[in-house]
Amino acid sequence: MNKAILILWPSFIIGGIGEVLFFTVFDPRELYLFGEPASLSRLAVYSIGFFLCWAFAAASSAFTCFLQKSAAEINRICPLEPSARPPGCPKREEPGTPGNG
Repeated sequence: MNKAILILWPSFIIGGIGEVLFFTVFDPRELYLFGEPASLSRLAVYSIGFFLCWAFAAASSAFTCFLQKSAAEINRICPLEPSARPPGCPKREEPGTPGNG
């Protein structure tokens, strides 16, 4: 839940700023969709624009949180058994070594 708040709250602010900046330059009545004028109301275009800006900002924030993981967090869980790990792996256990059970 904490990560969701860390991602969605800043992206909400950036989504609002992005929408304001975009619609300061472009009028919703002048937007075209597949070569045809958009037949949506101004409120619908503003709403869609906000949610698109919010989605892009949320994706960017989520990707940033993903990249902030340390190597220890990423490598904490190894799906391989200790004896099946590749040579050179610090967690590899050779057959016949103590602690191999």
